[in-house]
Amino acid sequence: MSERTAPLADSLTTALRLRRSTTRSPDQLPTLPPAALRTLHPTHPGLPPVADRPAWAPCSPCGPDCLPRAGRRADPRATLRVARRLTTLVALLLVALPVLLVGPNPRLFRAVLRAAGVRLRIRGTTYGEGGVLVVANHLSWIDVVVLGAVGPVRMIAKREVADWPLIGPMARRTGALFVDRGGLRGLPDIVAGTATALRGGAVVGVFPEGTTWCGSASGPFRRAPFQAALDAGCPVRPVRIDLALPDGRPTTAGAFVGDETLWDSLRRVLRLERLDCTLTLLPLLPPEGDRRTLAARAERAVTAAR
Repeated sequence: MSERTAPLADSLTTALRLRRSTTRSPDQLPTLPPAALRTLHPTHPGLPPVADRPAWAPCSPCGPDCLPRAGRRADPRATLRVARRLTTLVALLLVALPVLLVGPNPRLFRAVLRAAGVRLRIRGTTYGEGGVLVVANHLSWIDVVVLGAVGPVRMIAKREVADWPLIGPMARRTGALFVDRGGLRGLPDIVAGTATALRGGAVVGVFPEGTTWCGSASGPFRRAPFQAALDAGCPVRPVRIDLALPDGRPTTAGAFVGDETLWDSLRRVLRLERLDCTLTLLPLLPPEGDRRTLAARAERAVTAAR
């Protein structure tokens, strides 16, 4: 399942939407329709049963089977590439922290991408003036960096991100809002804090899927962040992130999924000759309707932007 086509992604996305629209009791979760399962890689895992996870928790079926298979023989050029890029990234980290004391600098985020061998292409201009809630699909640790490369943005991120090397310090210095995904108790405070930041004119970024997907399919957008945009009366900027090989083929090589570590994902990216990332800024959505409607509009916009 290292490479997928759009119809396969559409199939899983449709299946997930069918699941959400299917009448069910609170303690049951239907499996994907058989027709959808036949279009997927046979080893691609489905969602675990509700009994094995909190019903409210974000969940992704993506795991090791979604990733490209490792080559049988070691490539000495790739090994040297990893060593060279790691050295550059460490040097950038030493430069980044003092620079970020002055304020977020998109050029620094772009330098990190270049050092990691990621070529960024931005379709669009800016997030917008004043408070804007930026919502994007979530594939990898790369997403945090590419959003910062467009312009200053305060990310809503899981608490573990604060401890990540390179990404964690950059997130803290740019005013990230960290959320504990282990429970719902802190959610009202995050929504209130996000609304306050938006009212103050900040651009706040969030991944409404709540967890990473491999890129062959996408997950439903959680509604809570959109309540902050409604409370603050600020627009929503949908953003789509795509990863591809230099020849244009979509790839899951840059994904950060399942139980793999940050180092596993980082090393896989550093070994590539190059990874292309396209970030598409979609039209602003006004803060209208309720959070369910606004989340659905944003999800449709991101899913359709292929």
